Amino acid sequence: MTPTILTPPPTSAPRRLPPGVAIIVPAYNEEETIADVVAAMRALRPAHLIVVDDGSRDRTAQISERAGALVIRHPINRGAGGAIATGLAAAQRFGVTIAVTVDADGQHVADDVLAVVAAVEAGEADLAIGARTRSPGMPRTRRLANWIANVLTFIVFGTWVTDSQSGLRAFSRAALERLRLRGSGFEVSSEIVGEIGRLDLRVREVPIRAIYTAYSMSKGQSFTNGLRTFGHMLLRRF
Repeated sequence: MTPTILTPPPTSAPRRLPPGVAIIVPAYNEEETIADVVAAMRALRPAHLIVVDDGSRDRTAQISERAGALVIRHPINRGAGGAIATGLAAAQRFGVTIAVTVDADGQHVADDVLAVVAAVEAGEADLAIGARTRSPGMPRTRRLANWIANVLTFIVFGTWVTDSQSGLRAFSRAALERLRLRGSGFEVSSEIVGEIGRLDLRVREVPIRAIYTAYSMSKGQSFTNGLRTFGHMLLRRF
């Protein structure tokens, strides 16, 4: 299955989300960036803005609450997959029409959140993925690592996307109700791609900007963790 690449809407589009959208921000030790991320997402006026504090040892939860987010706290660190699953489950309980996941390191901007939501709201997709691979701002090392992850994801799940590891995604209500995620770590990104094929979801990739700082680069996976993630993918699949 090959997704369609959509052109993002013009920047003159209204800077506000449609009704019934929840934004989910999985966060682990993100006190340096979380206030700015919450402020940027609040400006879009989502129906719900949920920060899932995944057992942070810093002030991520307190800062998020002061910034205006609803905070769900894990008593221990469960990993990216566990945090995303918690956020999506909360969105379902709130009865949202669309749920969006956004990274907590400041990598995503409001216009790109609007772009992925627009693809789902228009009925063009059950799942829209923000694709960073067409952005000139993506460092070569990250571009190579992403390509390798795409290939491994395809080998395991048989579905090809150009940015399998993107943290910016929009899910329709129907997709949320059918999604089955079991991974607790970073393998969740590839697992979501696997669900595209299993559930025969309509998927669109929307080009977004890649905003990298020294801080966001430090949050990425190491080569060793990448191999571990691939091992987890194989276990989940087979």
